[in-house]
Amino acid sequence: MIAYEVKMDNFSIDKFDNLFEAVLALKSIEECRRFFEDVCTIKELDAISQRLEVASLLSNGKNYQEVTALTGASTATISRVNKCLQYGKGGYNLVVKKEEK
Repeated sequence: MIAYEVKMDNFSIDKFDNLFEAVLALKSIEECRRFFEDVCTIKELDAISQRLEVASLLSNGKNYQEVTALTGASTATISRVNKCLQYGKGGYNLVVKKEEK
């Protein structure tokens, strides 16, 4: 049984725990690819991948125009990612730092 907790900071913690645990249980890129291809549409995967690339570029000092040219992301997407980098929970920063290692 999945517990649905009242939203905390616009994000219901318990509701998504099964998903996060499933992702953490995957052991290889191939397993991740298979899982996400079943769970997400290509457009959803593309959007997530693009946001991660935008976060990496912004974290490395690229400006909006450079990020748009490199990724094709809209200024709205870039602005949203930048807002998360500045004021979010640190998720993008955590992943970007791990990618750089």
